[in-house]
Amino acid sequence: MLIQLKNITKSFGENTIIREADISIEEGRKYGLIGPNGAGKTTLLKIISGEMEADSGETDRSRSLFAGYLRQDSGLNPGNSIYGEMKSVFTPVLEKLRELEEVGERLKKLEPGSPGYAEISHKYADYQNYVEVHEGYNIDYKIKNVLNGMGFEGRDTGATIKTLSGGEKTRLALAKLLLEEPNLLILDEPTNHLDFKTLSWLEAYLKRYKGAVLLVSHDRYFLDSTVGAIYEIEHMRLNYYPGNYSRYLILKQEKQEREEKEYEAQQEEIAKMEDFVRRNLVRASTSNRAKSRVKALERMERLEAPKKAPRKIRLRFETASEPWREVLKVKEIDVTVGQGSARKTLVPRVSFEMRRGEKVALIGANGVGKTTLLKILIKKAQFYTGRISWGENTKIAYFEQESKDLNPANSVITELWNRYRTKTEYEIRSRLASVGIGGEDVYKKVGVISGGEKAKLKFCILSFQPSNVILMDEPSNHLDLPSKEVLEDALFNYSGTLLFVSHDRYLLNKIATRIIELTDGGIIEYQGNYEAYKEAADKKPPQESRGRGEVKKSEPEPGTYRSRKQRSLDVQKKRELASLEKSISDTEAGIAALEAEISEERVFSDYVLMQEKCAEIEAARALLENLMAEWENFA
Repeated sequence: MLIQLKNITKSFGENTIIREADISIEEGRKYGLIGPNGAGKTTLLKIISGEMEADSGETDRSRSLFAGYLRQDSGLNPGNSIYGEMKSVFTPVLEKLRELEEVGERLKKLEPGSPGYAEISHKYADYQNYVEVHEGYNIDYKIKNVLNGMGFEGRDTGATIKTLSGGEKTRLALAKLLLEEPNLLILDEPTNHLDFKTLSWLEAYLKRYKGAVLLVSHDRYFLDSTVGAIYEIEHMRLNYYPGNYSRYLILKQEKQEREEKEYEAQQEEIAKMEDFVRRNLVRASTSNRAKSRVKALERMERLEAPKKAPRKIRLRFETASEPWREVLKVKEIDVTVGQGSARKTLVPRVSFEMRRGEKVALIGANGVGKTTLLKILIKKAQFYTGRISWGENTKIAYFEQESKDLNPANSVITELWNRYRTKTEYEIRSRLASVGIGGEDVYKKVGVISGGEKAKLKFCILSFQPSNVILMDEPSNHLDLPSKEVLEDALFNYSGTLLFVSHDRYLLNKIATRIIELTDGGIIEYQGNYEAYKEAADKKPPQESRGRGEVKKSEPEPGTYRSRKQRSLDVQKKRELASLEKSISDTEAGIAALEAEISEERVFSDYVLMQEKCAEIEAARALLENLMAEWENFA
């Protein structure tokens, strides 16, 4: 066990953030930490890392604990070069390498058997062993591997850090932390500013990482790929769920249903007992039985009424009258930035079409021109070649990532009301409340609200604007997990045409019917969602296309016919997986039943029986761990 927190409580003034929380981090295991924005995730990370003290509770840290913490605002030395900052991680090993070289030079000057030779020889061997154990001869390789993986391939590593963008600094801070190789890696939103290639590399790196990992992330796809357990902060409490994010969704639903049934059953039992007492306490013949019920009621451990999940935002985009079937035709345009001689072509000769009802995603590396292309389509940016034709009767709405279309000096309610002056105050406030902006928050200045609140304000603006085409640039950025799910449902149910940029692979999987990948050589089109894109791209890396773009379909290629034996094996595997999931569910139910038993007086008053039950619980938990590991291998 690397670290264990018991009954941790943390408050700021009268505001309690975490109450009586327990968390255990074991060596080599990967954990996700989730919860609504403001629930206390970053506070908990700071307590675990030792940066902040809890108000009460116990903290047990292993002597071997070496925690590395990537904050959302991690700083680097701005005067260092990229390579110099990475190399600073290895200062002790580099110093030992220097000493090894000095001792080696001294050893060369001595004859075997001469005075001091044995002592110098032993020192040389010790230094060499230290360098080998700490992989001192692989420093350049390790730095290059991590920098390439984190998106710095081809970059001048001699460039100073102060010249990097905010996103590049975040990636570099993560690269540095990975090189430090702590046995507990604590990551707060590590997927921000990462493109698909870097995300895939980081996922693979964390899967084989030998140390423990605790990460906060709103990227559900990333959580599914990397973690084997989920801690969730909800209503100031910390709940544990074995498995990845998809498994957590199932277990949480089951837990909520189980708690509601247990509470209802207890309330029903209490009502019956109280009714019996009421009717029989004053009757001589039944008074003793009624008094027995009173004592039982006094001893009974009352279950708390299950708390309802925080209310989700409500979101719906109105659809205007239908446009023509051919919504958009783009023919041979160059996506460019800059003016005159400084103009640079990001993506040449882009051609594609969109039909009514399609939901098309634009993807590509950071900086390739996705946002620029959206702005070109709505005439917010210039293009110099080709042609863009919107179909008749198209009514376009646009969601801008950077919020430059919002006035920071306006209050939230004024910003919305200025755009829709015919709406009543009740309608404006109701729409803001539907996305979680209510009470005095409506009078906050737009310039001071969070990124998530700005996104919700922009959703309000769009929701009042009937459209049949929506263009969106990273709409799920800054949203917590429940809000992302609501956004997905709203976009899924939108009957118009959608063109959107996103790095959210869960969103891409659920919404996209076609994917257009932008590259510096042209575009490549893929039919289907993100999984179909990934399968096609992994199977046969496509050649960059010019103009309309090469269309990759997700249908099986010739030669991929599956035999009866192969299909039979697939069926068998599905049965084995179903059986395994039933075993997991049964084991979890068994643990819950045993934990309920040890709270009964007949058990906790009998030391031997209590020991037996505790041993059964430990054995069941060990079995559950093995079953979950087997389940993860299936996934």
